[in-house]
Formats: sequence, structure tokens, C-alpha cells
Amino acid sequence: MANIIKLLPDHVANQIAAGEVVQRPASVVKELLENAIDAGATSIKLIIKDAGKTLIQIIDNGKGMSETDARMSFERHATSKITSADDLFNLSTKGFRGEALASIAAVAHVELKTRIHKNEVGTRIEIEGSKIITQEPCATPVGTSLAVKNLFFNIPARRNFLKSNNVELRHIIDEFQRVALAHSQIVFAMFHNDGEVFQLPAGNLKQRIVGIFGGKTNEKLVPVAEETDIVTIQGFVVKPEFSKKTRGEQFFFVNDRFIKNAYLNHAVSAAFEGLLPDKTRASYFLYLTVDPSTIDINIHPTKTEIKFDDEHSLYAILRSTIKHSLGQFNIAPVLDFDRDANLDTPYAYKDKYVHTPKVEVDRTFNPFETVPPPKKGATMPSYTKQNVEGWEQLYEGLKTPPSDGTSNVTYESDEVTGNLFQKDTEYAFAKAESSTYQLNNKYIISTIKSGMVIIDQHRAHQRILYEELLRNITVKESVSQQLLFPLVLNYNSSELALLVQLKEGLENTGFVFGKVANETLEITGIPTSLPESEVPIVIEQLLSDLENEVPDTGFSQTDTLAKSMAKSMAVKAGETLDGSSREHLVNSLFACKEPSVSPDNRTTFITMSGEELDRKFK
Repeated sequence: MANIIKLLPDHVANQIAAGEVVQRPASVVKELLENAIDAGATSIKLIIKDAGKTLIQIIDNGKGMSETDARMSFERHATSKITSADDLFNLSTKGFRGEALASIAAVAHVELKTRIHKNEVGTRIEIEGSKIITQEPCATPVGTSLAVKNLFFNIPARRNFLKSNNVELRHIIDEFQRVALAHSQIVFAMFHNDGEVFQLPAGNLKQRIVGIFGGKTNEKLVPVAEETDIVTIQGFVVKPEFSKKTRGEQFFFVNDRFIKNAYLNHAVSAAFEGLLPDKTRASYFLYLTVDPSTIDINIHPTKTEIKFDDEHSLYAILRSTIKHSLGQFNIAPVLDFDRDANLDTPYAYKDKYVHTPKVEVDRTFNPFETVPPPKKGATMPSYTKQNVEGWEQLYEGLKTPPSDGTSNVTYESDEVTGNLFQKDTEYAFAKAESSTYQLNNKYIISTIKSGMVIIDQHRAHQRILYEELLRNITVKESVSQQLLFPLVLNYNSSELALLVQLKEGLENTGFVFGKVANETLEITGIPTSLPESEVPIVIEQLLSDLENEVPDTGFSQTDTLAKSMAKSMAVKAGETLDGSSREHLVNSLFACKEPSVSPDNRTTFITMSGEELDRKFK
């Protein structure tokens, strides 16, 4: 039998590796940014065109590479980060596998310019699909400039799987933010299609967070700090009242490396137990420093998952540290029955000297006197009664007997031991003037010819609003109510960019926008069916629904917008509806094109025939 196992060619092996390392343009951005940091750069510039599909360029002022190193960097498993297997258990760098540049060069056109400090000229290398086209000397500053062009040019199927430019740009921004947050001492800049997206100067951690997520973030942060033998924790958590429904602002860093860890995230949620509003998640920026020998990074291609030696201790320390910070800054309530908060010493008076108060008493004061007390040696004046005329009239009528004899009679009432039905629940026999009845403030019951129909009020209202919003967006005939005072909301740059993208669709639903700049969104008009107080909730729900994927322009975007707004604006379970509101909801539901299911394909109503009811009583 002939031998059938053979070695793959290098260009094929590189393309297979690229399937794990290079999933989308954001993967390239992550790898190149980490390489620039490992090179000791203090200033890094990211240039993007067409969401990375046309160009991804990283320019840094690091130590650069020699001519030989520049050529070797594109070979598989060629790295300067480790020399033996033991180094995997004591990693202090971002990359160590030596697969990134080889994988990127296998699926793109790559141009590298690099120079080390001691050389007067640098090296320029061009690669297309793992093949070196050009290698020559060039004039370039100290550091490295790596341009990745036409990503997946030789794998059309992979390129077709990429999402729209807006989706891919959001993924790139996410990766850029993660790297920038982990290294506040480095200057970062990001440009997309010749427009500036971020310009982040070097500073402390808080300045970097505010620079990325906007100036309003400053007032939301609560500092967290703890140092133990196992872990050193630093960072910030966001106050509970500013929590969001999205997971966007949840950042864990271990030894300046962004990670995802559901176990540690649960520790943070446990620390916020009882403080967060319903269906919201805690936001945090937490930096953990541990001994590199106690973690294993090499368990995932993207290196975002880490294996800890002692996760249980980390869980307990992290939870206790956050609880302590929330209590220290009066975010969490303190339960102490023997403590009087009024007796707490303010910080400003803690070191001040305490003076014994002196009490002065006027021993000549007489509360019954109507004139000033006499001086010593003076004769006592004679006093006369004043305003005492007619005092007898105050007692007139008290001896007059009551007009009827029922005033002093008490009646014995029957003791009510309990009700079979709830008082606030309307049934057919309790309110006969309406043909609909509400059960548990959640379901609407109405009679039909064959029996009765039971409607879920929240899902039904979702269906009604969804079709109404979809119609308004399509025909562009929505009605708005103008606000007396504009509503100004604050969002970070990525959220604001997403809202600007959806601006036309939101305007077709009834929103009217004013200025959109400096991380603020001004709203001057809202849909007539939307209370002003619920506008932030609706927009936050919309951002939450679009957190993972931003649909392309067209019907999918309109459909997502209508579904999200309908879910936010629909009446919730637990709301009491009067008779006219119930009847209007029932009539509007059965006037819809698809009354039987909600926008997310869940049942809106069920029917029960008379025969089914008869069988219940057998």
C-alpha cells in the first residue's frame, strides 16, 4: 500500500493557521498592536480604510528589526519571545507563538518598513500570499510600519463571510479599546478613512478610561484597590445607577492582557447583589496582577482565555474587594443597628482639636413675663390683664345635646376573614360593563363565539407597535411631539457612531435630532406614543439589541429597529389597564397582519372553547 501521509506545503499550512489567527480585520489589528507593544513602542498609530478590508496599517516607534529579523518574522513559529517550553509558564509578552505575521502574510498583501536605531537605513519587504516579492533598503524612521492590504484577496469565500463595514469597524474599535485600556502609558491614535476616531495621550488609568468612553464617565467610577500575596487588584467599577443592559463596558485585564472569564464576572455580579436595577449588568475596568507562573495563557488561539491555578481564592478576594469599595464610598448601604450615621466624624474634621462647648444661661429670664425684667433697685410695675374679654364664649355650645341620636352609636361589623378573589383583579361578575377582563395584571381575557381568548398583554402590544413602527419607517409618515426643552443624552464614540448610522430610521419613527457632537446626542422631538422619561430606556435597549451585530442597511436594519423599539415601548406585565385600554389592545391586535405571534415569534394569545371548560368541571 502506498504511503498517503505527507507534509503540507508552507503556504497551505499558513492559510490553515490563518483560519484560527485571522478571523476578521479586527484579528489583524489585535496581533499588530500587541507586536508594537512588545517592541517597546511609546506611540502607536492605527490607520484603517474600509473597515480594514482595504488597509490596516500600524506605525510604531519601537526598537524595530534588523534586515535578517524582518525576513525571519514572516516564517512560521519564528519568535523572539520564548526560547524553550519552560518560558510558556513565565510569559511577560503579548505574543509568543510566532504565527501572527506568517498567517497574515498568507492571506493578504503585506508591506513592512522597519529600522533599528544603530542603522542609518531600514528594510522594506513586500509579500503577497506568503511569497516575498521585494526586499530592499529604504529610508524610514526608527520603529516599524506594517501595512496589510486587501485582506483575504486569495480566499474569496472568507472575504464574502465578512460583515458590513460598520460591523467590522465596531470589532476593530473593540480590539483597539482593549489594548489601549491595558496600556495607558502609551500614546494611541486611530484613523478610519482619513477621519480621526481616537486620539489618546499618555496618562493614568482613569484618564485613559475617560478618553475612550467620554468625559461623563468620570463621575461614574468608583476606585477599587487591594494587594494580597495571591493577586493585586486595581481599577474601577461603575456606580450601580449607571449600569447598562449591555455587556459593553466589562473589562478584565490580567498582567495587562485582556481576558474573558465568566467565573470572575460572576464574582463582580455577586458583589453588586441587591444594588443593580432589574435586568442590568455591572460595568467595570479591573486590572489583576498575578504571578505569571500561576496562569496558563496558551489555551486559546486568541489568548483571551486564561487558566488560573487558584480560581476560588481569586473569586473570594475579588468579590470582597469590590464590596469593600462600594461600602467605603457609600455606594452600598451599611446594616448596623447600633450605629448612628449622624455621629460619624466628617473627614475634614477628623484631625481638628475638639473644643468643649460652653452653655450660657440667662438666670433673670421669666417666660411668664410680658415686659422686660426690671433692673436691680427698680420698683415692680403693676400688671393688668389684657385681651380677656369674651372668654366665656369659648365654652358656649358644649352643653348642647347632639342634633340626632346616632353620633354616639357604634355598630358591630362582620369580621372579614378573607376573599376568594383578589380585590384588584377584575372578573366578569365584578365589572360587567366591560367585555374584557385583566388577570394578574398580565393577561387579558375576552369572550369569543366559541369560548374565550387569553392574551399576553406585553407580547400583543409588541406585535401592535412593531407593525405600526415598521409601517411608519417604510412610508415615512410618523408623527412627532416637540419637546419644550431638548433632551441631551451622553454616549461614547462607538455608541454615537451607531446611533448616527440609525438616525434616518429613528427619524422615521418620530424622533427629531438636534446637534450630534462631542459624545452628546440632542433630541428635540419624540414619537407621540413614547413618554419623554422612557427615551433613554428605548435607546439603551436599541444599543443592547445591536451589541453583537449591526445589520446592513435595508430591511434587516429597519426590522431590527422596529423590534427593539416595540419591545421597549410595549406595556409590561404588571401594569394595570382600564377597560377602554384593554378593548383597544384586543381590537388592535386582531387588526394586525400576524396577530398570533410577537415580533420574536412567541405566542400572543390562546383560545379555550366551551367544551374544554366543560371538561374541566367533570
